[in-house]
Amino acid sequence: MSRTAALSICDTLFTDGRFWADLEQLVSMETESQKPDNVDALMPYLTEALPPLLQGLGFTWSLHDNPDPAGCAFLVAERIENHALPTVLSYGHGDVTHGQRQDWQEGLEPFALTPVGDRVYGRGSADNKGQHLINLHALACVIEARGNLGFNVKLLIEMGEEIGSPGLHAFCAANREMLQADVLIASDGPRLQPDVPTVFMGARGGLSFELRVDLRDGAHHSGNWGGLLADPAMILAQALSTITDARGQIRIPDWRPTSLTPAIRETLASLPSFDGSDPAIDPDWGEADLTPAERVFGWNSFAVLAMQSGKPDAPVNAISGHASATCQLRYVVGTGADNILPSLRKHLDAHGFQQVEVVPMDGGAFPATRLDPSHPWAQFAIRSIEATTGAPPHVLPNLGGSLPNECFAEVLGLPTIWMPHSYRGCNQHAPNEHVLASTCQQAGQVMTGVFWDLGDAETPHPPK
Repeated sequence: MSRTAALSICDTLFTDGRFWADLEQLVSMETESQKPDNVDALMPYLTEALPPLLQGLGFTWSLHDNPDPAGCAFLVAERIENHALPTVLSYGHGDVTHGQRQDWQEGLEPFALTPVGDRVYGRGSADNKGQHLINLHALACVIEARGNLGFNVKLLIEMGEEIGSPGLHAFCAANREMLQADVLIASDGPRLQPDVPTVFMGARGGLSFELRVDLRDGAHHSGNWGGLLADPAMILAQALSTITDARGQIRIPDWRPTSLTPAIRETLASLPSFDGSDPAIDPDWGEADLTPAERVFGWNSFAVLAMQSGKPDAPVNAISGHASATCQLRYVVGTGADNILPSLRKHLDAHGFQQVEVVPMDGGAFPATRLDPSHPWAQFAIRSIEATTGAPPHVLPNLGGSLPNECFAEVLGLPTIWMPHSYRGCNQHAPNEHVLASTCQQAGQVMTGVFWDLGDAETPHPPK
């Protein structure tokens, strides 16, 4: 049978409802990793939900203890047809964020798959159950059409991505031989547009930290002490104002990356505009001489995620003794990650804010990674998508958000190719999370094409 036949089989999986039935089962599992002590709810995804799908594809699978006691076990599955063939490592996560059941619109439940027009609602439909399920179904289409894959596959599933992937880095480091492959091909994150495939080869890093001003115990009457006691909230606000200017341009020299090369700018210049985005972007925010695409995919951004002083829910006439802000720097390759907080400390001291304490946060760091878009594996994926859809995909050197990609790119030393199957308006991490049925069906075609081409001896691809 042919590539065209495999793509036709893929279409049938969606039109006859088999894909949606499988996704319904996965979404129904309340795998909220952000809930403490929820391992008992996470494990059935690995022991009950995935094994029938994997065994039907000829995979063998095993569970592995997490080296971090804060994390759930890992599932590793593999289908090895011939050790002389290329081997693909793929990845997914079965955990989800809090269901937030009370905030979903009427008629929707987070753990019940609900189609409404082209939208199919359910927690994990986009992030990430639906995405790795599409890839599994695409493998099935190739096996049905060809009788085999023509390459080897290894699959790693974790249940802690939404809490920072505890233990994943150490697990990959301790199991390099078991996870050895030629390339990572996986799916997570959003496309830039629902109807155009996106390929990205890395992710921005993220570092979260807290700024604190602790001046005294307790609060003191603002009438009796106003004008006599320093206000920690005002000190903190003034300190924050030195980190960026009024439009959010970063003022700390070491936080300004050096990796926005002409080649990267050329790649980003081909991306669609942000016109009509929801929400609408603020054109006068961020680095003034960069395009919107360069600001989010090629540059660093600083954000204050939360601030507190006094009692926000019940203000009283008192000067607080304490103020704090939870902050984050999203950064690209070319930023000295180890120097982010030391350079902030130096900057605050130089501006007279020795009272402001810089406090690292546990689990608040994601390294930045990037693969050159000209890499042979990136070009292979781009050509395959063009063959399936008739048009080039959107190509990003890295995602604007963060993923545990360093575990694959740095620890395992793999070229990393990500092909997301969701879109920016999917409400992941929020009420009413959903996927678009049309996007999922096209994504199934894209992945079926990629996997077909991987096993086709007549299709040029990077050597093993």
